[in-house]
Amino acid sequence: MNSARVEFNSSTATEFVDLTERIRDQIARSGLRNGRVHLQSLHTTVGLAVNENEPLLLRDFETMLERLAPAGAGYEHDDFERRFDIRLDEPVNGHAHCRQILLSPFLTLLVEEGELVLGRWQSVLAVELDGPRQRRLAVQLDGDFARSYEALVEAELARQLLVDPEPVAAPMRRLVEAGGKRLRPRLVQLTAALGPRNDPLRAAELAAAVELLHNATLIHDDYVDESTHRRGRPTVAAAEGPERAIAVGDYYFAKATRLVAEMGNPAVTAAIAEALEAVCASQIDDVALRGAYPGDRESYLRVIRGKTASLFAAACASGALISDASPEVVGALRRFGELLGTAFQMADDMVDFSPSSGKPLGLDIRQRVLSLPLIYAAEDSEVGPEVRRLLAGVLGDSEVGRVTELVNASDALPRVRREAQALVDAAVQELEAVELDGLRPTLVGLAEAHVRPPCLHGHVTELSRRAVRVDRGAQVAIRVGRAGQQPADGRQHSAEVNAVGAADRTARRAHELEDHGPLRHPDHLR
Repeated sequence: MNSARVEFNSSTATEFVDLTERIRDQIARSGLRNGRVHLQSLHTTVGLAVNENEPLLLRDFETMLERLAPAGAGYEHDDFERRFDIRLDEPVNGHAHCRQILLSPFLTLLVEEGELVLGRWQSVLAVELDGPRQRRLAVQLDGDFARSYEALVEAELARQLLVDPEPVAAPMRRLVEAGGKRLRPRLVQLTAALGPRNDPLRAAELAAAVELLHNATLIHDDYVDESTHRRGRPTVAAAEGPERAIAVGDYYFAKATRLVAEMGNPAVTAAIAEALEAVCASQIDDVALRGAYPGDRESYLRVIRGKTASLFAAACASGALISDASPEVVGALRRFGELLGTAFQMADDMVDFSPSSGKPLGLDIRQRVLSLPLIYAAEDSEVGPEVRRLLAGVLGDSEVGRVTELVNASDALPRVRREAQALVDAAVQELEAVELDGLRPTLVGLAEAHVRPPCLHGHVTELSRRAVRVDRGAQVAIRVGRAGQQPADGRQHSAEVNAVGAADRTARRAHELEDHGPLRHPDHLR
């Protein structure tokens, strides 16, 4: 039996929060191969459901709940004069309790061969009925557990944090135990199996060091961005002050690089050190560019290549290097990681505009973080002038809400999605020229799963829906573009240029199809 808690913040009175990826993360981290996941709401005004996460359908559900248990209908529960021992801040929420009766506070899901069993359109939804609130769910996993590679990383992380001084270990432990995708350590472990020196324990040590380095960057990011929460918990800066946040981040930058250096592979040490240099330099650029918010595409790409893509590339390359893989394989994986990291950040930017992501809407806008959807919305001929005017002023709740509406109304989100998918296609193409001992499908699946933005289909227009029908043509365009590439330093840039060109051609083709009638909703956006 394995137990955990899932936390999320709701932002509206009634909200459907998609927990599917978080449950999958719990399954992967636990090593559950075959069995069940039991979920239980710890609140009387939060229910659980399995259904399709499609915004219009969710609006139908909300309308149905309002019709069956309307707010302000004179519930006896709200007659505080007849109740005893109630808090001074007791909410008027009789309707929310009645609505919860129509749902279930429990949910059991099946796991087969390490995968969550869900139908084609199904998602796991927490239904907030009395928000906005901070919420918790109890999770228990039972069945057959494997001693997975992921479990090795978790054990190594716990071991490293156990020997550190408590003033720095406690904040980092809180962040590590809060979860996360663990994508970078997973890339290390996968690529470390490609060379003749395939040592799972050694790979886990490197993967844990990379994860500590990543978390150190998050601690510093949260301080710079003045973020109050990360993964549902208070940030180090918010909980213990900016001085502690800087010290904890610095400590784990130093520790992670020491752990890597002690592995005795100079090439691995150099790969991680170069990534750390890029992260620090791009953080300076990021802060400097906020004076010209929302910025431009080239500045944005320069920042995310340093802050995000560099560590993805280092994770892929260092795993291959530590197993003594060939230079050709190391180079291909490094380029794969950089393209994947760039696409990953683009997809993550879109989460800020998804009402069912569990993340407060418009958080990046409030913090003036460089965001490609905002850049594209600011360039839009229709909504751009208003977006730029709002971003130039004070960003209160109403202004942030309006900017979010304008971004969703524009072609910015579909445009970013097309660009991210084209970069994934280019990343996958990098893997085709080298022998990966059967690992290619796993890497491709990992890339596709983590770059597909959640709930984007609720925001795309009919035009963008048609556009994704011709995304397959983007793959052909990338292959054609790569045919004339030279295997020199410009190779990475060429792949990105070809990927972006493919995305632009997809967009133009979508406009050509505008008058050809309705098409089916694209499967991969569900």
